[in-house]
Amino acid sequence: MSKTVSIIGSGFSSLSAACYLAKSGYEVRVFEKNKTVGGRARQIIKEGFTFDIGPSWYWMPDIFDKFFADFGKKTADFYQLDKLSPAYKIFFSDDTITIGDSMDKICVEFERIEPGSSKHLREFIADAQENYSIAIDKVVLRPGISPFELVTKETILKVDQFFKTISGQVRKKFKNPKLVSTLEFPVLFLGAKPSKTPSFYSFMNFADFGLGTWHPKGGMYEVIKAMQSLAIELGVTINTNHPVEKISVENGKSVGLISNGTAFDSDYVLSGADYHHSETLLDTKHRQYSESYWAKKIFAPSSLLFYIGFDKKLKNIEHHNLFFDTDFEKHAEEIYDDPKWPTDPLFYANFPSVTDTSMAPEGCETGFFLVPIATALEDTPQLREHYFDLIMARFQERTGQQIKNNIIFKESFCVNDFIEEYNSYKGNAYGMANTLLQTAFLRPNLQSKKVKNLFFTGQLTVPGPGVPPSLISGKLVSELIVKAEK
Repeated sequence: MSKTVSIIGSGFSSLSAACYLAKSGYEVRVFEKNKTVGGRARQIIKEGFTFDIGPSWYWMPDIFDKFFADFGKKTADFYQLDKLSPAYKIFFSDDTITIGDSMDKICVEFERIEPGSSKHLREFIADAQENYSIAIDKVVLRPGISPFELVTKETILKVDQFFKTISGQVRKKFKNPKLVSTLEFPVLFLGAKPSKTPSFYSFMNFADFGLGTWHPKGGMYEVIKAMQSLAIELGVTINTNHPVEKISVENGKSVGLISNGTAFDSDYVLSGADYHHSETLLDTKHRQYSESYWAKKIFAPSSLLFYIGFDKKLKNIEHHNLFFDTDFEKHAEEIYDDPKWPTDPLFYANFPSVTDTSMAPEGCETGFFLVPIATALEDTPQLREHYFDLIMARFQERTGQQIKNNIIFKESFCVNDFIEEYNSYKGNAYGMANTLLQTAFLRPNLQSKKVKNLFFTGQLTVPGPGVPPSLISGKLVSELIVKAEK
C-alpha cells in the first residue's frame, strides 16, 4: 500500500509539493477551503474581464522551467509565455523611467537620468548575477534545518553582503533618488525595507534586469491551472470547498485531519496554508510557536487592492506601472516602523490587457491597483473608498487622462479579506519578510519539531515569499517527507 499525504491548501507551494509527492509514489489528497484552487493566486472573471487577484509578476522564468522539467514537461505544454517589452514603467512626480527588456536599453535610460551611471549599473548587475547563481543553485535548495546550509565556499566569499544592506550598496553607487528607488524596488517582493534587507539579495535585481518580466497569456492563473492539470495527471485528488477544522494527532504523531466534519486518515499531513493558522489546527501542546513568537516577527505588508473594468483603452500606460511619485521612505516607515494607513502611498497599477487582449473585452481595459499597507490595520469601506479616490486622482494627473467616469465596475480586497479568505496572520499579503534574522534556518521550520509526520510549506517558511520560492518550498518539503520514510 502506498503511503498517504493530506495537504492543506492549494496555492503554489501546496500544488508543487503535491506533484513531487505523487511522482514519488504517495497517494496525495489536497484540501482547499475555497471553491477554486490557487490559494492567493486565484482569479476573477467578470463581464468579459479577467483579473489575477494575487500575484501578477512572472519573474525568474528558470524556476518555472525547472519545476515542469522535473516532470518531463515544458511551460509551453501548458501556457504561452511572452517577454514584456518594456518590462514596466515608473512614474515619478516630474518624470517617468521605462525599464526595457534588455540591459542595453536599461543602461541608456540610466544614462539619461544620471550620466556615467550605466557603468556602475553593469557592475552592480554582474555582482547580482553571481548572487543569483549562488542563491538559486546553492542556498534556496536547502531545507533550512541548519545554519551550516548557508556556509559554502561561494557564500563565504560573499559573507560581508549578509551584513550590509541593499540600500547601502545601491546608494554608494547611485546618487539620483529616482535610480535609487528603481534599484530598491525589487526587494519589496521580499517583504522588507531595503535598509533592512541584506545586500546579498541584490539577486532580485538580476531577476529583474537580467532575466526580465514575463506574462503567461491569460494571466498568472494559467500557471495554477497548469500545476492543477499536472497534479491530476499524476493522480492527486483535489477537494475544493473543504476547509480543515483540525489536524489529528495521536501519540505525538499526525494521523490525518478533519474537514467538513469528516475524518481523513493519512500517514503524513502537510500544510501549505498560513503557518500561524495551521498551528491553530493543533491542540496547544502540539504547537511549536507561541503567539508571542509570531507577534515579534517582521511580516511582509498587506495590500489594498482594486479590480476595475474600464470601458475604454487607457493612455500613457504599460502592462506594469509603478507610481513612485511620493516619498518612498515615508511610506516604508508607515508600513514597518510606525504601522498606520499611509499618508501618501506609493502604488502599483497593472493593465494586462495592454499586452494580452484576451483579458478584457474589445476596446476595454482590465485594471488592477495595489497599495502596500501595514498588516493588522482597521479595514472599513470608508477607508477603502478614501484611498481609491486618492490613487485615482494621482493616476489621472500622472497619465494625463480622466478615467473615473469610464469604470464599469470595481471590486476591492484588503486586510479583512486576507484574513477571511486565506486565514492570513494579521491579514498579511506576502508572508514573513526576508530580513537577515528571518532567513533560511531562522524561519519557521518545514518539519514540525513537536509532531511526527507533520510538515509545512509556503511563504512563511523556507525559502521565503514570492511565487518562485513557493515552488521551491513545495519541492524541499516533499524531499523531507520522502527522507522521513528512510
